[in-house]
Amino acid sequence: MNYPLLNAFLTMMWFFLWIIWFVLLFRVITDVFRDDSLSGWAKAGWTVFLIVLPFLGVLVYLIARGRGMGDREAARMRERESRYYTAAGLDQARGTGQAEELGRLAELRDHGDLTAEEFERAKTRVLAA
Repeated sequence: MNYPLLNAFLTMMWFFLWIIWFVLLFRVITDVFRDDSLSGWAKAGWTVFLIVLPFLGVLVYLIARGRGMGDREAARMRERESRYYTAAGLDQARGTGQAEELGRLAELRDHGDLTAEEFERAKTRVLAA
């Protein structure tokens, strides 16, 4: 065996870094195509930049538009979650129905986490929704 343990570790590290690089590259390309605020020309420009100079392209994209990536992903997930809850007929805030919400409120009241007045206000809010 002529392959020391440190070399095996370094090989695995480079392999995982290579995989992480591709995940990041595909994540950026996906964000480019999903962003509705970009025009077709801007999407084409970013795509060409990412293909021709991938390392520089990803770094520039993350610096220029990285903060918005998380915001766009969160908005997309909220919209998907809203559609799911609407289709399932569930309470969007918790993913439960009124009976389960009232049961949870009663449990909080029984444990002393809610006063009787807070319980009544929350129960009224749940039943009004």
